[in-house]
Amino acid sequence: MIMELVNKSHPEEFILLGFSDHPWLELPLFVFLLITYPMAIMGNITIILVSKLDPRLHSPMYFFLTNLSFLDMCYTTSIVPQMLVNLGSSMKTISYIGCVVQLYFFHLMGGTECLLLALMSLDRYVAICRPLHYTLIMNQRICILLVSIVWLSGMTFAVSEATITLQLPLCGLNKLDHFLCEIPVLIKTACGEKRANELILSVVCIFILAVPLCLILASYACIGRAVLKIKSSEGRKKAFGTCSSHLIVVFLFYGPAISMYLQPPSSITREQPKLMVLFYGVVTPTLNPFIYTLRNKDVKGALGSLLRRIFSSK
Repeated sequence: MIMELVNKSHPEEFILLGFSDHPWLELPLFVFLLITYPMAIMGNITIILVSKLDPRLHSPMYFFLTNLSFLDMCYTTSIVPQMLVNLGSSMKTISYIGCVVQLYFFHLMGGTECLLLALMSLDRYVAICRPLHYTLIMNQRICILLVSIVWLSGMTFAVSEATITLQLPLCGLNKLDHFLCEIPVLIKTACGEKRANELILSVVCIFILAVPLCLILASYACIGRAVLKIKSSEGRKKAFGTCSSHLIVVFLFYGPAISMYLQPPSSITREQPKLMVLFYGVVTPTLNPFIYTLRNKDVKGALGSLLRRIFSSK
């Protein structure tokens, strides 16, 4: 399928300009990625291991969190190694096939994360607003079904949008003003008529970004009212702690993504894609494990137990 997308109007490789206008930024960015990437991988692996190994965390909330951690590892891996290679060498290129693979993979993970965060807010809504029916509604079969739908929807978004974008003629242009291959930047770089592509991207992103965000905000409005009715101060504190972690992650991810995708690619400024992708592609996957660990007593307790078992066995 990928080979079929390569035609004469496409170059053999793309030159990724990145911060070529500001070369002094390349070394600090290289060091930043060299530090944050291992942190993101190790942090998310830790969340997955703790959630799987501790029986106290065998609940829908941590099942979804495990999926988020796996997704974040894949998300940041789809862009950071290639960025490190380009920043560390004078050859700042990516092959056309490499660009196509990155385009599909990066947007698959991004679209899936949008929907998974909405699913996690639904889980919190049921847990706090419908506690007596929680185990009935969020049973294992339903959780697996919901996660499967989320991944399938993310895949549908990535395949459809990336395939449509790759049909645009480039007229010999092989320079992308970015660190990676991303749909809005490819649309902006393409020549010829592209208003239809901009319209399709905007409509699709309303369903991938705007609708899930509205559902998240509606869920937390209901959660807020329910939490205020809890008489126990300890109960309120635990509910606010769990939900605030999720809300921080939502705003870190959705803010930059909306500013990037819910406007026509032609109106995007030169530096905007580079700054935004660092937020939702690097910073958010790195911070997620720490946000969920530091603000969640159950995860901290499970992590402490795991570390004590490891050191006591030695």
